[in-house]
Amino acid sequence: MPHDAAPHEPIARLRALRSVELHTPAFTEAADFYTEVWGLETVESGRDGVWLRGTGEEHHALALRPAERNGLGRISFAVATPAEIDEAARRLLLRGIVPVAGPGPLEQAGGGYGLRFTDPEHRLIELSAHTEAVAPRGRDAAVPVGVTHAVLNTADIDALVGFYCDVLGLRVSDWSEHQMAFLRCNADHHCIAFNQAEWASLNHVAYEMTSLDHFMRGLGRLRHHGIVPEWGPGRHGPGDNTFSYFTDPAGLVCEYTSEVAQIVEDAWIARVWRRTPELSDLWGTAGPPSAQIRAHMAGRPDPGPLATNRASAPQEATA
Repeated sequence: MPHDAAPHEPIARLRALRSVELHTPAFTEAADFYTEVWGLETVESGRDGVWLRGTGEEHHALALRPAERNGLGRISFAVATPAEIDEAARRLLLRGIVPVAGPGPLEQAGGGYGLRFTDPEHRLIELSAHTEAVAPRGRDAAVPVGVTHAVLNTADIDALVGFYCDVLGLRVSDWSEHQMAFLRCNADHHCIAFNQAEWASLNHVAYEMTSLDHFMRGLGRLRHHGIVPEWGPGRHGPGDNTFSYFTDPAGLVCEYTSEVAQIVEDAWIARVWRRTPELSDLWGTAGPPSAQIRAHMAGRPDPGPLATNRASAPQEATA
């Protein structure tokens, strides 16, 4: 990246959403759920956390940390090289944003070289490069490839969309009226979506299934565990992706999804979708979301991980 970049340019080119970290008071139960039921595989584990991968190439897709309450730990994006991380740090400082860690080696499961900073609602964002490789896994089983998007509740959707587009270089793919905005960093229709709400919190985390067949077989496997969707299966209008929503043992919402729309960058024109049942679910199979799943998606106000005291766990090492 050129060293004379203007302050208004995005700080880096984000390649993909790499992983999401969740804080949970039901740590043991959640770890069991995501491995034995949801289909992720443990890469590393310890008293202060567990790191879980899918069938994709990322070291881990989900990190779980014990905490006194539900919360979003951090959102990690992939950047190509350490040099781009260093340049991202420089561009952050030009904007008056001081990283809370890095740039430098990340002392964490999966390693890598990166930095962390907070968004206007105190979420912790991590950019990383050169993370540790993991052995290939087959994709025949009906289990997640990895995390594909996170939906975040926000008290100011315009400010947050502006920040993630201006600072991180995400692009708006679509709006659902003025209630939701879908943002992308690569060809996938969205990696982050914002939902206008009363407070900042995690709405849900979505996991990619390889195909529609994998998606349906995954629902069948969950059914064998006695777990049925709290909303779904269906197919959304914005993003054209399939969906089925569930809650984990702490009440955090997780989604199986597949077949998300692929964006041709120079040809895509964002549209504003009406919020109608037939566009929320193109198949017409899911019915309306229940009051219970809506409550789980709303969550509780989240002050961010830097303001959260973890239960019986040491503070995370910084880079």
